[in-house]
Amino acid sequence: MASKKAFNLEEGFTEIEALLDELESEDISIEDAFDKYSKGIALLKQCEQSIDKVEKKVLKLMEDGKTSEFEEMEK
Repeated sequence: MASKKAFNLEEGFTEIEALLDELESEDISIEDAFDKYSKGIALLKQCEQSIDKVEKKVLKLMEDGKTSEFEEMEK
């Protein structure tokens, strides 16, 4: 079973930029544009999750000097 590669934020943004360039092309079909748009939205969500994770680590570090992640808060 192949292991899933960890998401890389910089690579995600690079891929989004490439998708945007392709979407700006006048030669793109509606179907292809929709597929690229969908992929871009999914990548943006992954980028947001990655940024949130790092932000939580930074906030926790600032709070007590340790690099542990926030625990999920009970509702």
